[in-house]
Amino acid sequence: MTTNTNTTNATNTNTTNVRDTMNTTAAVPARLDFAKSAPKVFRSLVGFDAAARDGLDPALVELIQIRASHLNHCAYCLHMHTNDARKAGESEDRLHMVPVWREARHFFTERERAALALTEAVTRVADAGVPDDVYAEAAAHFDDQELAHVLALILTINTWNRVALATAKVAGTDERR
Repeated sequence: MTTNTNTTNATNTNTTNVRDTMNTTAAVPARLDFAKSAPKVFRSLVGFDAAARDGLDPALVELIQIRASHLNHCAYCLHMHTNDARKAGESEDRLHMVPVWREARHFFTERERAALALTEAVTRVADAGVPDDVYAEAAAHFDDQELAHVLALILTINTWNRVALATAKVAGTDERR
């Protein structure tokens, strides 16, 4: 059996060119280190985050941060907050159910579900605002001070998600340590 070497060489060349094109990426400029480049802003955000958490149940704090990070596709923050939740004693079952909390209602308290719904509405505020029924349900489960802290926490995690995404933070490289 004879092989047409011209066809074989053309096929190999085309395959090599496709592979070379797939493996060649333009040089991507390094992203800035937000904490070093804007230390006053960074420290203010850390302070805002700490103030938002004050008085809230740590488990609730992590659920809110995990859900917002899911919605924002922030792998860096999601990895960080699921690890924090585990260290605080959160179960794997509940962690796995956060993205589908509506379908797995029995894993979460009414208060947690109200906070998760508010987290989704505030995180996706551009889609439909914060519906009155979602806000009213949260207000039924939290007093004014707690509700203000829950809102502040939702705002801070959304800000942290955007910082991490804009600066290309890599999941698994928690820099707090």
